[in-house]
Amino acid sequence: MLRGEFWRHFDFWLLGAVILASAFGVAMIRSAIAGNESILPQINRQMLYASLGLLVIIIVTILDYRYWSSLSQLLYFGTMLFLVILFLSGIARFGAARWFEVGTILIQPAEVAKLAIIIALADYFARSQDAPRDWFWIAKSLLIASGLMIWILLQPNLSTTIVIMVIWAAMVWVNGLQIKHLVAIIVTGLGAVIIGFPFLQGYQQERVLTFFFPDPDARHGATYNVLQALIAIGSGGWFGEGYGQGSQTQLRFMKVRHTDFILSVISEEFGLIGALLTIALLVFIIYRCLRAARLARDTFGSMLAYGVAIMIFFQASVNIAVNLNLIPVTGLPLPFISYGGSGLLSLMLGIGLVESVVVRHKPLEF
Repeated sequence: MLRGEFWRHFDFWLLGAVILASAFGVAMIRSAIAGNESILPQINRQMLYASLGLLVIIIVTILDYRYWSSLSQLLYFGTMLFLVILFLSGIARFGAARWFEVGTILIQPAEVAKLAIIIALADYFARSQDAPRDWFWIAKSLLIASGLMIWILLQPNLSTTIVIMVIWAAMVWVNGLQIKHLVAIIVTGLGAVIIGFPFLQGYQQERVLTFFFPDPDARHGATYNVLQALIAIGSGGWFGEGYGQGSQTQLRFMKVRHTDFILSVISEEFGLIGALLTIALLVFIIYRCLRAARLARDTFGSMLAYGVAIMIFFQASVNIAVNLNLIPVTGLPLPFISYGGSGLLSLMLGIGLVESVVVRHKPLEF
């Protein structure tokens, strides 16, 4: 592809939205942790990760996305190896071993695993286009997802496990899952949730129980965090209290305010209008990913873009729902906005895959 034609097809709208979201995220992280000397270096780290992420987008865009099909098994089993090593020797933080520590940098292989699953499933569905949509076809795709998912669940990291399950379910559905199979999967899934609840970690059970049976006098734990988040959202009103002026945020009533509850910080400081604009920006990013999936020249490219869109959509939806106390606290960050280096880089890599698909798509369409 000629250089001029290549960049003419590049989705600058998507790139611009990602840059805007990442820059806004850095600004909100700065406000959320202002005055907290122990975590102030996280601002510079997030800026570094965002800068590296933009470089990743350009590099991955230049690479033909079809190369990832031939590399899917290597990436899949390489990721599995890291997850196994992490399970055997990882650092336990907040009750789970999820990170490798390299100097002062924490690397979370589970974030890479999401993309490895998307690439592996996209390759599988592209190669099985003519296969009958029976239980064997479903089971083989689930086996691919489970190969990495089981090691993530053992960390334990339930939230990422759920993300992978949703990615699998969405991809198998769009590839022709029959209604009777869907009903059977839903019933089985609900049964697994009920049976598996007693085997969850204590803090995971507490999050669920405090959601359904909140303690009205809670001064700590998941209930406390959610209540403070709701107070912050309510105090923001229509237009907010101003950047760096949110009382709940600046007085540190909210915990993990730069990760799980960053949307509450936005709502407090920029009000309902600011929160809706933030959500609209994420919706626009998802839309551009789905547009790339629709325009892709082959099934593999389409599934790559679709998988990335589902990943961003689900993580954003869950984070928003947690901030509004619609579901139990899960620990999933708000894409591109919340603090997290590994998560941001994996999202940027996903956007690079989408851009690689769209620059090699069928005739340009707006």
